[in-house]
Amino acid sequence: MVATRGGRSQRRALGALAATALVLAACSGDGGQTGGTTAPPVESTAPPEPTDSSAPESTSTLEWGPCDDTDADDPALECTTLAVPLDHDDPDGETIELGLVRLPATDDRVGAVLTNPGGPGASGVEFVALAGGALQVQLGLEQFDIVGFDPRGVDRSGGVRCLTDEQFDAGVYLDETPDTPAEQELYDNAPPYLDEACVEAYGDDLRHYSTASTARDMDAIRDALGDEQISFYGASYGTNLGGVYATLFPDRVRAMVLDAAYDPAGDSVDEALTTQAAGFESAFDNWVAWCTDTPDACAFASDDVGGDWDALIDRLDTEPITHTDGRLGNDTVMGYATIAALYSPTSWPVLADALVDARDGSAEGIFTLADSYIGRGPDGTYATQQQSQWVIDCASGFRPEPPTDPEGTLARLKAVAPRFAADLTVDDITESSTCREVLPDAQPVELAYDGTAPIVVVGGENDPATPIRWAEEMTEALGPSASLVRYTGEGHGFVLVSSCVTEIAAAVLVDLETPTTETVCDPDPEVERPKWWDDLPLEGWVDLVEPDPALLAALGLAPTLAYSEMGFSELDPTAVLDAADEALAEVPGLVNGGREQPVEGIDQAIYLVDGELFSVLVIGQEGLDSPDLADLAPLLDDEDRTLVLLLHIPM
Repeated sequence: MVATRGGRSQRRALGALAATALVLAACSGDGGQTGGTTAPPVESTAPPEPTDSSAPESTSTLEWGPCDDTDADDPALECTTLAVPLDHDDPDGETIELGLVRLPATDDRVGAVLTNPGGPGASGVEFVALAGGALQVQLGLEQFDIVGFDPRGVDRSGGVRCLTDEQFDAGVYLDETPDTPAEQELYDNAPPYLDEACVEAYGDDLRHYSTASTARDMDAIRDALGDEQISFYGASYGTNLGGVYATLFPDRVRAMVLDAAYDPAGDSVDEALTTQAAGFESAFDNWVAWCTDTPDACAFASDDVGGDWDALIDRLDTEPITHTDGRLGNDTVMGYATIAALYSPTSWPVLADALVDARDGSAEGIFTLADSYIGRGPDGTYATQQQSQWVIDCASGFRPEPPTDPEGTLARLKAVAPRFAADLTVDDITESSTCREVLPDAQPVELAYDGTAPIVVVGGENDPATPIRWAEEMTEALGPSASLVRYTGEGHGFVLVSSCVTEIAAAVLVDLETPTTETVCDPDPEVERPKWWDDLPLEGWVDLVEPDPALLAALGLAPTLAYSEMGFSELDPTAVLDAADEALAEVPGLVNGGREQPVEGIDQAIYLVDGELFSVLVIGQEGLDSPDLADLAPLLDDEDRTLVLLLHIPM
């Protein structure tokens, strides 16, 4: 099983709450960072740009209005559409309407930071809706519009749907080697393969969904914004999109941060097939080591975690378990669940809990993780990401040709990724590609940047989805204006995760400054328990319990982000916050910052204690009905009480 490419958009509750916490930390003070590797000296590598109110006003042709179809209920967000040619070589022909969102600048506007969260196929609209505020505040981008767009073929921009939701549901977790009558029935009634359906639906028009076409869309967005140059933040596949834009439009780049770099151009067939599989295998080994070494945090801990994982996935292959909605929890589902969790160490405890539940006969946990990765909503509907990804990959030339030595390639693949390539056969890597048949000449754009604007490329030494080799190659391809930053921790995508990386990104996008030398950023330390915590009057409105690592991880509350404790209350959420206000009012010097609802289903009270942030989050049973919190339900074990989270987030 080889993982599909990463760069997923943030899962609803999993990313939204973490982004909210970052915004709160920055809003409550000067946005200073703590921990991590100190950023090195920086220097300007581009001509000076206006950074105050003297900047010329843009002459935008876009008409922005309220957003009514995002997962975030933020009144500051504005949405619009922009028509672009389906074929940029035929500007008067058929068009595609691009869906756009912006979080407007809150200070004198300098320009815009265009964003792409990866995939390919992830929604840039949802990314900005959920994380735009965190980017704007944590990176000091108050003078910039934060702009997201769904690339052509994605969701709001002519989203690709080669298969219906029902067809996709019937095929996405299919066991290709059925072992039970139920699996055999599903196999016999399987829908068409996605690639065949997309070729039938789009034919030669597939070529218009390439990364190069999307880069030209980006320039149309820049022009419609009325800006001479654009700044850009891209993650995962978004780094390739940014690199292609810089290659095609070097004079229109103001600054770029390319986070978790992906650069397939020039890869051999062996490299194309083995790089990512080896990355996930290494991340899996790191998860096993963590689970073995920290049994208090890992519910799946044992003397042989890897062997237990092997035994469970083999068991689910022959004896799938039935989910409450009737779907079969088989080895395919468990594989996707594992891949989903390996993107971030904050999800490692969630995977451990899900595996324990699966071993005990409940498929809810593995389906929650797998569905979040695939883009399936609780109601059985799908975002277009998985279908869009195949089309964009195909049009961009990302699908490798069959190897000339398939037996040797397969042997090397299984050697570097014995688990993630376990089910592959020679036929799997040599079978004729329907993409190659319809677009035989599609090739990735060779990156080559000759501009002077600063570009920072970030690579993770333990990144499962985009290993460090691609960051090194992208930095070299983008020339002397590009600088490499190495992150030594786990995960995929490091801005807003590492304070060191975040500080460097802010310097590039705001001040056009890059590190003078190659930089190494280490993971941030865990947030310490503040001295004033013992003086907080908690009795009577919350009953503290031992923290659940999986629950905190599912909420995105990594120990490097916040110090947290958790508990429950018999009171309803509003009554909990009322009681908290009354009790905490007795704390000398405490300032009540009011309440808000950062995510549907979560209510929050904010306080300052000795000038430091203290926050109370509450989630009631009704809140769990929110689609944003669907991932939390299996972790609460039907607790019929209000969940209370107490947080200290350094400012």
